[in-house]
Amino acid sequence: MAMPTQLSDTFRRLEERDPCIDLRAYVFVLHAVREVTGKLPERRHISGGELLEGVKNLAVTRYGLTARMVLEHWGVTATEDIGDIVFALADVGLLVKTEDDRPEDFENVFDFAETFEKNYSWGL
Repeated sequence: MAMPTQLSDTFRRLEERDPCIDLRAYVFVLHAVREVTGKLPERRHISGGELLEGVKNLAVTRYGLTARMVLEHWGVTATEDIGDIVFALADVGLLVKTEDDRPEDFENVFDFAETFEKNYSWGL
């Protein structure tokens, strides 16, 4: 477990890497990873698609119709941004990536406006 100063240094490095992304977005993606992996029958590496589905579900569950607005407020406007966050978290040691993981796995997976607004499921 990281000591508080180590964690502070890690988050400072993330801020320096991309000042346009709010630290809350990194924490949110870590929560999505935990949600997705926690539902698996056994622990394993998850794909970019699985993580994006988890991000989408967690955003809708937590923020409802305001999910897109919250993510955009944090500097996350497309699935590529989530990929950038994932690779940044891997670079600072908070996530693990494999040789098969690529930024392209996160390109144009879904449209935020369509997913979070136009196709919003009122039944969630």
